[in-house]
Amino acid sequence: MALAAELREDRSARVITLAAREAPFCDGPEPDLEPTAFDPDPAAAWAALRPPVVAVVAGACMSVGFEVALAADIRVCGPDAVFALPDLAAGRLPCWGGTQRLARAVRPAEASAMVLLGRPVTAERAATLGLVHAVAPDAAALAALADELVATLLQRGPLALELAKEAVHRGAELPLRDGLRLEGDLNHQLAATADRAEGLAAFFDKRPPDFAGR
Repeated sequence: MALAAELREDRSARVITLAAREAPFCDGPEPDLEPTAFDPDPAAAWAALRPPVVAVVAGACMSVGFEVALAADIRVCGPDAVFALPDLAAGRLPCWGGTQRLARAVRPAEASAMVLLGRPVTAERAATLGLVHAVAPDAAALAALADELVATLLQRGPLALELAKEAVHRGAELPLRDGLRLEGDLNHQLAATADRAEGLAAFFDKRPPDFAGR
């Protein structure tokens, strides 16, 4: 939470990666952890970051850990990843946005099965559902995939990434007419930036752009 708050104010941060030092990503909360005591909750803190957030999942991704992964913009995993919200079996509800973000990431029927039944989802199934964007065949490939995604995002203009993220997330909650208006407003906002001018200059000069985030 403190790190997320720090990164929120750090304009030099271009891409954020969420990963465990070693598997599993998260096999559930500690017995003495009270998830409802966090304000804001960690998933909300990561979701509020300006730069894109990439979750790199190996092994079990359960309960609050799954809720944090759902707050990421891009999710990739290894072949041993398993996603689940088993909270109801412990007499509690997901409380870090899991019921809401999951129902926006997959079909409502799939979300209901995962929440109500605690039904786990394998890496292969998660890819089929669109819950993860890619599955790597092993740990080394997962690390390489994460590096490739980060490298690709770093080639994008940071302001364009920030505004695109806002357009997608805010627009998903709006009627189409209002979403299109939001997209237009954000385009006008980006057009007045130095990054937009640099992108155009780089195109005509046939060189890679050097974005400064201004």
